[in-house]
Amino acid sequence: MDEEYKPRPVAGWYLPAAVAAMLFMALSCIMYLMHVLADPAAMPLEQRAAYEAEPLWVLSANAIAVWIGFAGTVLLVMRKKLAEALMMVSLAAVLVWLAGLLLVTNLRENMSANDLIVALVVTALTWTIFWFARHSRQRQWLR
Repeated sequence: MDEEYKPRPVAGWYLPAAVAAMLFMALSCIMYLMHVLADPAAMPLEQRAAYEAEPLWVLSANAIAVWIGFAGTVLLVMRKKLAEALMMVSLAAVLVWLAGLLLVTNLRENMSANDLIVALVVTALTWTIFWFARHSRQRQWLR
């Protein structure tokens, strides 16, 4: 076995990092619920146009990303191996969601620069959480 991936004691930073990841995913779930439960009539015109331009497959990718990601981070806190697979699914769904934001013309044209920055940060954080899960499995911190 490669020396880099030999079993090691669980790092002291593991639990705080796993809890932080879980809190991020919980916040993502809350933001998803706020999005789907929002009343388009109460939105400014630009925001309403973006909301109405969002295809179902983009919304579905977002749902998969946040709910599977939340389950994956709960499993990270519990130190379960399945966390890595769930975070891989979440990352794939985030990439589909990001592609939708960038490729659906009506949606892209009605997004603000802040919306794009948030989407990129969410993608980077989801990748980081997946990497953390993979790293934890390789170190045999997950059971």
